[in-house]
Amino acid sequence: MLGTDQLAYWLIFALSAGSVVVGSYVGYQAYRGFRRHDSRPMQYLSIGLFLLTAVAFGLSFVGSILLQMRVLPPDTFQQPLTLLTRLLQFLGVFFIAYSLHKR
Repeated sequence: MLGTDQLAYWLIFALSAGSVVVGSYVGYQAYRGFRRHDSRPMQYLSIGLFLLTAVAFGLSFVGSILLQMRVLPPDTFQQPLTLLTRLLQFLGVFFIAYSLHKR
């Protein structure tokens, strides 16, 4: 039987992995829309969605696993991984906003 802490851990793990998969799908579909319509704003939208969903979630997911397994020492790498994840999220939102104003 799973304890409450173990259940919460596995739910967080499953949601994180699911976010990476769904984010990759969203980024791929946005890229397909760009290719289909050959639109510059769609290109920036697809880049933004891909950075915001697939890349940022993927880095966060893989980074947290590597930190938990002590492959990367948490004291050294936790803050830089968090900073890089936030930077990718910011760039994703920036590209999405830029795509909305690009003509």
